[in-house]
Amino acid sequence: MSIVIIKYNAGNIFSVEHAFKRLGVEAIVTADKELIRTADKVIFPGVGEASSTMHHLRQTGLDKLIPDLRQPVLGICLGMQLMCAHSEEGDVNCLNIFDAKVKRFVSERHEDKVPHMGWNTITNLKSEIFDDSLEGEFVYFVHSYYVSGCKHTAATTNYILPFSAAIHKDNFYATQFHPEKSGGAGEKILKNFLSNTK
Repeated sequence: MSIVIIKYNAGNIFSVEHAFKRLGVEAIVTADKELIRTADKVIFPGVGEASSTMHHLRQTGLDKLIPDLRQPVLGICLGMQLMCAHSEEGDVNCLNIFDAKVKRFVSERHEDKVPHMGWNTITNLKSEIFDDSLEGEFVYFVHSYYVSGCKHTAATTNYILPFSAAIHKDNFYATQFHPEKSGGAGEKILKNFLSNTK
């Protein structure tokens, strides 16, 4: 099975690569469109800023390639947000794979710090990347922007308000949290993505 991690101007790519190595899987980190197009599974990770990253994706043509992929694709953190229609971060139109908007956390309470950073639970799981044992498990988040609950929501987390911890539509899967930093639960999610998606 060929696993490709899309290389672009976003951080965190190599920690995702190492997470697959821990599972005994050698993933290819590349921006080569043909390698991405022909891979069995594609990972679209990311830590960064939405508008500058979308500018880079448009410059490289990845903005056209990614929505047209037919194999299972997993977006992580910024990757998930860029799969949505629009982000308030830089007021930018994104890849529009999911008809959802990305908004900034706003809280009046001092104890609700932004970014949402650290461990939190996932509930109401509805995708083959999850199994029953993951209901209520803790996973690791770092983000200032979120996707509200919507028809694509595949997992929910509550911080300031309930939001989509994961979304799923057709061959596109995405998590707001970082499975590669989420210990045993994260490893299980990555394994499920490799084993259970077609």
